[in-house]
Amino acid sequence: MEITFCGAAGTVTGSKYLVTSGKRRLLVDCGLFQGLKELRLRNWSPFPFQAVGIDAVLLTHAHLDHSGAIPLLVKAGFRGRVHCTRPTRDLCEILLTDSGRLLEEEAAYAERKGYSKHKPPQPLYTADDAKAALTHLRPWDMFEPVDLGDGLRATFLRAGHILGASMILLEDEHHRVLFTGDLGRPRDPLMFPPTTVKHADCVVVESTYGNRKHPDVDPAGELAAVINRTINRGGTVVVPSFCVGRAQELLHYVAHLKAARRIPDVPVFLNSPMAQDTTDLYCRHAQYHRCTPEECRAMCSAAQPVTTVAGSRLLNTRTSPAMIIAGSGMATGGRVIHHIKELGPDPRNTILFVGFQAAGTRGASMVAGAPTVKIHGVEIPIRAEVVNLGFLSAHADADEILSWLRGFSSAPRETFVTHGEPGAAATLAQRIQAELGWHTVVPAHLDVATLPPGTKETAPKPFDPSLPGPAGSCCRS
Repeated sequence: MEITFCGAAGTVTGSKYLVTSGKRRLLVDCGLFQGLKELRLRNWSPFPFQAVGIDAVLLTHAHLDHSGAIPLLVKAGFRGRVHCTRPTRDLCEILLTDSGRLLEEEAAYAERKGYSKHKPPQPLYTADDAKAALTHLRPWDMFEPVDLGDGLRATFLRAGHILGASMILLEDEHHRVLFTGDLGRPRDPLMFPPTTVKHADCVVVESTYGNRKHPDVDPAGELAAVINRTINRGGTVVVPSFCVGRAQELLHYVAHLKAARRIPDVPVFLNSPMAQDTTDLYCRHAQYHRCTPEECRAMCSAAQPVTTVAGSRLLNTRTSPAMIIAGSGMATGGRVIHHIKELGPDPRNTILFVGFQAAGTRGASMVAGAPTVKIHGVEIPIRAEVVNLGFLSAHADADEILSWLRGFSSAPRETFVTHGEPGAAATLAQRIQAELGWHTVVPAHLDVATLPPGTKETAPKPFDPSLPGPAGSCCRS
């Protein structure tokens, strides 16, 4: 078996692993590169493999840095299936279609405003391209074995992180390889913790927070403090939020804080149809998360949805305090950049980031204290308070990753540390080697690893297909 690291190597985006097993060629994830321009330009380059020769894609979860290049793969000739969990399939329908639409809108906006170097500017792909890609998705239950042919089998294991997120256990006659995807936190307020795995010959583990530890603080209290001081000075809290996962966690906390009267009952606007549709999916897939039906209903009704562009523009003209949650989480696009453009220069306001900010993004610049950010070709002064509550992350931190790895009953032969900035990946790899005694490798972009035959006789029995979780379902009230 061979693994070629076609993405998420040396960076935290573009997750893409080419796996060759006998005659079968698979991709684990097919994500977009984000952040630095040199990375984003890779999205426009041909794949480092023949798309038509890929038999299947195994998708860990729906975030665009893991799924966003699937429309490009289909355009390049891929004709196979994209295997994923049922919630991931539903989330991809929202995320990929929205991504294609936004790419079209940004190209059209660039043409109208004349700030693109290309004449005319072209989208990376369109909403129609995304819809065509969706026909390739094949949903499965968590823990349900997937027969990929020629003795190759995959199983989706719970990863936490976001709704439907999974690790992928890939097995052939001689190998047992685990791809963690993005590992969630053990005490996430919404998601179940990652499944404990006892044995694998090879582990490909993420390292987004590989050199950091989330502070041991009360997330609800910290969020309340930011909201209260902004309201007290008559300002608006603008939250660039990932529409899947972070937006729902924010709504969960806001509902609890208002119910406990820890924050005033100011208007909260969810300016993202995609985030609203995603929140509804938490009600449809109740068995995949830990919220009770009552908590789910409260989350679904915690904010006023903003569905139109005109309604989005009106939010920038408000004169009374409010909270606006809008995509995207790193302020790389979407409606939130229009809010930052209009509200960022006012010191009464707050720009609140609630997750990892990749190098080269507007979010990373603002968190680092940049006095201006470029939006639509214009440098916008940032005088608003900028706050980063990084502990509201969907990713396990370094200690939590190490704790999860300690659940293995025997050391893997190889552990590849990926999906992190260089410093984070190197630090985590050193800790795994020092604290667990495992052999670790931090692969570079397009490195190829050849895996020796493993010890399948030591593998445990198949996973229990049951998925614990609260019974029942709910809908938006």
